[in-house]
Amino acid sequence: MTVTPDLLPEPVREDSPYRSYVYAYPHKSAYRPFGERPLLADLWRDEDVSALSLYAHIPFCEMRCGFCNLFTRSTPPAEQVTAYLDAMERQAGEVASALPDGARFARAALGGGTPTYLTADELVRVYDLTERAFGVDLARIPVSVETSPATATPDRLDVLEARGLTRISMGVQSFLDSEAHAAGRPQKRAEVDRALTAIREHTSADLNVDLIYGIDRQDARTWAYSLDTALERSPEEVYLYPLYVRPLTGLGRRAREWDDHRLGLYRQGRDHLLERGYEQVSMRMFRRADAPSSGTDGPDHCCQTDGMVGLGCGARSYTASAHYSFDYAVGVGHVRSIIADYAGREAGDFAHAEVGFRLDDDERRRRHLVQSLLLAEGMDAAAYAERFGRHPVSDFPALFAALDARGWLEPDGAPDTVRLSPEGLAHSDAVGPMAFSSGVSALMAEYEAR
Repeated sequence: MTVTPDLLPEPVREDSPYRSYVYAYPHKSAYRPFGERPLLADLWRDEDVSALSLYAHIPFCEMRCGFCNLFTRSTPPAEQVTAYLDAMERQAGEVASALPDGARFARAALGGGTPTYLTADELVRVYDLTERAFGVDLARIPVSVETSPATATPDRLDVLEARGLTRISMGVQSFLDSEAHAAGRPQKRAEVDRALTAIREHTSADLNVDLIYGIDRQDARTWAYSLDTALERSPEEVYLYPLYVRPLTGLGRRAREWDDHRLGLYRQGRDHLLERGYEQVSMRMFRRADAPSSGTDGPDHCCQTDGMVGLGCGARSYTASAHYSFDYAVGVGHVRSIIADYAGREAGDFAHAEVGFRLDDDERRRRHLVQSLLLAEGMDAAAYAERFGRHPVSDFPALFAALDARGWLEPDGAPDTVRLSPEGLAHSDAVGPMAFSSGVSALMAEYEAR
């Protein structure tokens, strides 16, 4: 499992470098039920659909890790998996009919949960129902799939390879069993090694390995061991995730000392990868400099402006003026209820959006800012100005003054680029929340985790 989607922020010290992982804006905890459920056809009318992103959410895993509060259910009964895929097929038909003519997809992803929790035949069905509904050949666009050590089996990998997989991501977290267990992931090193070998033998896809720093009793020596062990597989990408303490999970510890420890391990991991031929893409993402592009971040899709079509009850969809999804929860009982509700819906019920957030001009500016500034390459200020009419520093003077005062901005960047300094990038999880509007911050603070 890749630890990326819908991680719920929690109250932390204002000066903590780990306030919230901001991968999208606004966070799903700012979503609320729409007063009148809008038709998807109305939300997508007049949208640019020439380079959409497609995301299919499979909310199932073989186990629930101790650090995880993703929207997922472990070991569901087989009949629920079948009912869920039936509902996804009904949803896909309704969503496809709501899109304007000429809709084209630039990239796709299967996430979760763990998509490879599905059997090989069920994976075939997901590909088939998606291609049939949207008229897209997934083998002709970049496709990324998340997997886990227990489910990266040859039969599943053979299906993915045959359907044109370009990137596969596996959450290892640590190559030491004791650390994995301390993070609430009872995997065995032998299972991890078997899965990594199978991925290289059965696919030609780029490999991403997720590692976590800040695990109980992890130190510089054990962290270096996991980094070096990962690099033995020459992964095209490595993601370094700080361990977060979150509501409704089994892990709980928070203090300045721990923040300092995580920050030290981050710097060690960053320098370790840079010295071994990797380039930093964001605070978390590192890509091998000699690896050809997999295309999963393009070449046509632009995350700041292009829309996303989500399938499944945990997936989010983005238009220029609204983001929407289904209800959101973390607790096991509520998650099961939401999945059961989704699986029982008739086709027509998928023609409306019910939970989401409408973006005004200010929120669109903030989203563009968040989606750009947290990249190592920095923010294309000229592109921002072309879209919104002003330089980003003119729109957010207080934010950039605060970043500059902390030494988190590069002082001598290119004239049309606003870039975080290395230390600013290290504090990305503090920088992101600084860009939130007061309205979004209030909605997130009011959200009741369940």
